[in-house]
Amino acid sequence: MNHKFYNKSKKDQNRFQIVLALISLVVVSLLIVVVVYVEFYLIGVLIIAIFLSIIAPFFDMPSLKKSGKMQYYSPLFIAEKPKNGLITIHGGTLFDYYFGIDRNMSGKQRTNFIIYQYLIGLLSLIEKHQNHPSMKIRGTSYIINKRTAQKIGFQVIETNVFQKMILSYNYFNILISNSLAKNRLAFPNINNTKSFEAEISQLLKRKDYINKLIESLKNKHI
Repeated sequence: MNHKFYNKSKKDQNRFQIVLALISLVVVSLLIVVVVYVEFYLIGVLIIAIFLSIIAPFFDMPSLKKSGKMQYYSPLFIAEKPKNGLITIHGGTLFDYYFGIDRNMSGKQRTNFIIYQYLIGLLSLIEKHQNHPSMKIRGTSYIINKRTAQKIGFQVIETNVFQKMILSYNYFNILISNSLAKNRLAFPNINNTKSFEAEISQLLKRKDYINKLIESLKNKHI
């Protein structure tokens, strides 16, 4: 997996996180001082919560990967450990976008690259679990549209309330990720978020189509 963070030595990974932690500590300390001085406690708590939600993936993802709770199938496609016959999949976090997206790409190239990485990861996932055809895969995305999801074998399901709450809490995190993906300030429409579900067997039937999509996108992000 060509993920720039995990390709670093352990020493360099630790150095990056230590520096980020120190910078974050300074920023939070300054915010607390300002909040106490102006006495805007509610707004201050909100701003600090937003800031912490933005930097959290830079510590959470390496930790979850190390513990085995999350597995990367491509630099921008992650899956949780199977549980009760279900695998929950996720697109890359802000952490992954920061290390995974080439800053020289245009907005269109970045979008194609992200979808390409999603498909590469999905293909790797279904190939790994092809001996468990009844295993279900479930995910939520604001990038993959309903038509594309259905073409690769997914069915659209209702996004549960808890998932919507998580998305709302992480709105600013998603905002930055979306802006990195589009190479411009781009406000995500959480209302466009859709959840998808399919069995491994359904996705395996669409394997040839997924491969064709991968080939068509292969050079579009270069």
